[in-house]
Amino acid sequence: MIGQSYDCARIRPVERSGLLSVRPGRLPVLGIGAALLLLTACQETGGQGGSSAQGAPSAPPQGVTAVILHPHPVPVVTELPGRVTAFQTAEVRPQVGGVIRDRLFTEGQPVTAGQPLYQIDPASYQAALNSAIAAQQKAEAATASAQLTVNRYQPLAKEKAVSQQDLDTAIATLRQGQADVAAAKANVETARINLEYTKVRSPISGRTGRSSVTPGALVTAGQTTSMVTVTQLDPIYVDVTQPSSALLGLRRDLAAGRIQGAAAGQAEVRLVLEDGREYDRPGTLQFSEVTVDQTTSSVTLRAVFPNPDGLLMPGMYVREKLRQATDPNAFLVPQQAVSRNSHGQAIVQVIKADGSAEARPVTTDRTQGSKWVVTDGLSDGDRVVVEGLQKIRPGVKLAATDLTEEQFDQRAVAALPSSTQPAR
Repeated sequence: MIGQSYDCARIRPVERSGLLSVRPGRLPVLGIGAALLLLTACQETGGQGGSSAQGAPSAPPQGVTAVILHPHPVPVVTELPGRVTAFQTAEVRPQVGGVIRDRLFTEGQPVTAGQPLYQIDPASYQAALNSAIAAQQKAEAATASAQLTVNRYQPLAKEKAVSQQDLDTAIATLRQGQADVAAAKANVETARINLEYTKVRSPISGRTGRSSVTPGALVTAGQTTSMVTVTQLDPIYVDVTQPSSALLGLRRDLAAGRIQGAAAGQAEVRLVLEDGREYDRPGTLQFSEVTVDQTTSSVTLRAVFPNPDGLLMPGMYVREKLRQATDPNAFLVPQQAVSRNSHGQAIVQVIKADGSAEARPVTTDRTQGSKWVVTDGLSDGDRVVVEGLQKIRPGVKLAATDLTEEQFDQRAVAALPSSTQPAR
């Protein structure tokens, strides 16, 4: 038997009447001692093979990229829909009646305050002024004659050369003449004003709209239809509505000290235009309504923006980014680092001290650019996985490449197409 090899897989030990036997036809009949020795050797061999399979080396650490986060003062920005409103609007109407002789402006072009827009035929008003001037001169002449009479009667009355009644009459005539002169002067001024009104002037500086009248048209004083509308576009207003519930929440956070309010007159406002681009000139919040609209439960906020190029036009729909306060201890987490669990709660993978990852729930308040503003769930110095999330398994060690927030931002900018990278 020594020196021979046997196939252990073919040996089937069975218990039969207390004796160990081997399936016939496979191996020669062996002694009981030899059979036991052979079975023991096979069992030892099988045991060593099992322990070898179970003792396989563990997987190497998985490579991921993490960002080391720190709290930052983050502005509390509210994005609200709104409409552009003109800073000033003037509907030009005639103050005297007549026929339009000339239009003195080009439609759609800017005009200045006091610039003539229309010329109404002034002939009748010039004649009225001349008549008023003549009436004034007549009254002044009569008054001068009455004054001479009074001057002559006063010494004669002292000498009893004329009666006191004659003197009193002369004085009354003088005073009546002086009143006539004053009335004549007023009539002259009125005629002069009406003549001036034949030049229809712009009451404000701005841009003209369409003219509703043409030369030859008859207009009347106080008519309901305006001749043209002048709109001031620089600066310009943007009116937005904010839900009263959001305003209450903001005030609660301010009162609790969780955020810091913007100083009066310094609340910065940005605009996003209808095509998705951001308006390049910031505005300031001017005022907030003191009442809530009962139909919409919202409060109207008004901001003023510079508009030298006339890009903003009344009636345009915009979205306003209103900076109402500042959160002094918020975290900016890249959006790709935030996922959702089965309950819909936002989570991030934070690398622990032993090198494994921990799924930590966080509170996301809003987005700022390509990052989430996280207000709860993170601590200063936390390492949050941003690349390689699919490699994370429970208990698996991670080989993390740590980046600062600045380094991550630089990498993100470098990955953008050259046409979209910010100018340096």
